[in-house]
Amino acid sequence: MNMADHTFEHYLFGLGVLVREHATEAKINHEQNPDDFSLGQLIAWHRIVSLMKSQAFAYNIDDKKLGLEGIDPDRDLI
Repeated sequence: MNMADHTFEHYLFGLGVLVREHATEAKINHEQNPDDFSLGQLIAWHRIVSLMKSQAFAYNIDDKKLGLEGIDPDRDLI
């Protein structure tokens, strides 16, 4: 594995962690202020996490490598 491969791994992991954090924050914000805007944000983050996880599954990439372990969009973001 060359240096570029590691860069992509680190980038994807960091991105996954940020996505998980923002999605979790959107859930909390919607619970505290359940308006249309917060619902729209929550739905968008649900879609992003769902897409990332389904693509990871399709490419046989472990959620841990993407920083998305432990989050289930259908359980945690609805």
